[in-house]
Amino acid sequence: MKRPDGRNVDELRKIEAKAGIIKRADGSASFKIGNTIAYAAVYGPRNLYPRFLQNPEKGILRCNYNMMPFSGSGERIRPGSSRRSKEISLVTEKALLPVINLGEFPNSVIDIFIEFPQTDAGSRCAGICAASIALAEAGVPMKELVAAVAVGIVNGEVVVDLSKEEEDMDGAVDIPIAITTKSNNISLLQMDGMIKQEDIKKAIELGKKASQKIFELQKKAIKDKYNV
Repeated sequence: MKRPDGRNVDELRKIEAKAGIIKRADGSASFKIGNTIAYAAVYGPRNLYPRFLQNPEKGILRCNYNMMPFSGSGERIRPGSSRRSKEISLVTEKALLPVINLGEFPNSVIDIFIEFPQTDAGSRCAGICAASIALAEAGVPMKELVAAVAVGIVNGEVVVDLSKEEEDMDGAVDIPIAITTKSNNISLLQMDGMIKQEDIKKAIELGKKASQKIFELQKKAIKDKYNV
C-alpha cells in the first residue's frame, strides 16, 4: 500500500533533532517530524515554591504543552491554556516519569516547557521526543530516553507516523505510543477510534520498531551537542 504522501506503511516522515537550542535553559531541544516542530526547554531541578507543595522524599515533574496561535494548519489557535493542552501536558509527564529518578531531588521541581511554532500531525509525540532530549541535555539522571510516534489504521492498513491528511480520513485510527528506548517498555498508549485486537498488536510492534529509529536520531542530537 502506498500512502497519500508516497510513504510505505512502516516509513516515518523526515525527522530533524537538535539539542541545546535555548541558551538560558538548563536543557533544550528541537524535534521536527514532517511539518510538526516542537521546542522543549527544561528548567531545574530547582527548589519548589510554595513550600507546602514540596515532597521531602522526591522531586516532581511539571510539563507545559502549548501550541502557538498560528501553529495549526487550520484555524487560529486560541492562546493560553485549554482542556486539550492540559490533557497532553499530563500524558507527557506520565510518559517521561518512568525514566527519571526524582528521588535524587527532594523538595525540588523539574519544569518542561514544550512549544509548537508549527504543527501538522503527531504533536504530542514530537513534544515527548523533544522533551526527552532536553532532559538529557540538562543532565537530569535518566535510566533511558523515551521515543514516541503515532501509529494507527488508514484505509484498513496498519501504518506508522500518520500525517494530517491521514488523520482526517474517514475511519482512521490514531494511536500515540511512547517507548522507553532500552527496556522497550510502553510508557504511553492512547487510542482514538476502534481497532481489532490483531491490529493493535501489529501497530504496537510497528511503533516499537519506529521508536528505535527515532532513538538513534535523539542519541545523535545529544552527541552532536557535545561533539562526542
